[in-house]
Amino acid sequence: MTSKRHNIPEGILAATRDNVLAVGVRRTTLTDVARRAGVSRMTLYRLVPDVTTLVLEVMTRDFGALLGAAEAEAVRRRSGRARVVAATVEVVRRLPEEPLFRRVIDLDPELLLPYLTERVGATQQLAVEHIRRMLAEGVADGSVRRTDLDVLAVTLVTVAVPFVISAKLLDEVGRDAALNELGRMVDGWLRP
Repeated sequence: MTSKRHNIPEGILAATRDNVLAVGVRRTTLTDVARRAGVSRMTLYRLVPDVTTLVLEVMTRDFGALLGAAEAEAVRRRSGRARVVAATVEVVRRLPEEPLFRRVIDLDPELLLPYLTERVGATQQLAVEHIRRMLAEGVADGSVRRTDLDVLAVTLVTVAVPFVISAKLLDEVGRDAALNELGRMVDGWLRP
């Protein structure tokens, strides 16, 4: 498997992920990744302009897998709205525990700030696309209100982000209760 955006081989993505898990984003270098992947630095430099590109590719890949898993779990729900609610809550539940995300939050949290305050990143855009598609299914089955689905999808991602970022603030009982409230909030908000 390769990255769709930059045609990066899976071995290089895996080496990048392993290196970030070992030393964090700021201490990961292209030289270290090339060594772990068993490729020359020149090969790596031909594929990507910098280590940030590699890290973002890995994060987008991992997040895409998480989105897919959350959707697969939600597929048995009867309505589009119920699938959106279940998938949203599942992603918010699981993302803070993902090793790569946890490592970034623990060692390099400032790297996330631009994606919280200035621009939509590739992982956020991926989430918006998944949610928009599920919202359209909900509109088609009558379980989601008719509105601008692009705006609704972006808003839902924006609403969910603080639950992900602040997950450590809540203990397990508090976090589960907060996630239940998130589900109720999203469900009520999407109703026709």
